[in-house]
Amino acid sequence: MSANPIRSQDQNPIRIVIVDDHPVVRDGLRSVLERDPDFEVVGEAEDGEEIVARYRQFAADVVLMDLRMPRLGGVGAIKQLLGTDPDARILVLTTYDNDSDVVDALAAGATGYLLKDISREELTRAVRAAAAGQSVLSPAVTSRVLGRMRGPTRGPLSQRELEVLRLIADGATNRQVAATLFISQATVKTHLLHVYEKLGVNDRAAAVSEAHKRNLFS
Repeated sequence: MSANPIRSQDQNPIRIVIVDDHPVVRDGLRSVLERDPDFEVVGEAEDGEEIVARYRQFAADVVLMDLRMPRLGGVGAIKQLLGTDPDARILVLTTYDNDSDVVDALAAGATGYLLKDISREELTRAVRAAAAGQSVLSPAVTSRVLGRMRGPTRGPLSQRELEVLRLIADGATNRQVAATLFISQATVKTHLLHVYEKLGVNDRAAAVSEAHKRNLFS
């Protein structure tokens, strides 16, 4: 992640709007950010529709926004905000790291993409960087984007990857796959990510469909 941009003592605080449909998340983010004198939380919105309607009145430097929200989600809101203000700086802060979510948000014009498991220090660095016009990605997201740029990994699925995919095709959840194969759910997720990369797909349904096309289950 980018290093902290240096701010002088006479600069105004970075004005931030928090957009998330969960009040407890908004409260937590406000508490974290307002500990830092460089930041001022100037408003909140509970979904994309509200931030689009109220964006001008907030006059924010950075919009910190969840991705999946009712009425209007993050990607739609990013597109509308940038249509109104091409200089808007929008940081996605979400729990979702699917390739399609990352690519859609960045393609829509998001300044950065962060996962909610980042530390307070990483969050404040990211907000400063975004305010300075720098792109910001969580390390895990950076790996995913670079993986997409490199294209699908060559080579066949391993035996264990095929076992995982076959169970998924039969309707098993990650928890059920883990119990069946006596592995952790984290390991199941890792196997699925490798499957997605090798098959050139973004999700479970597409992976199963591609596997059938290639007769991998025969």
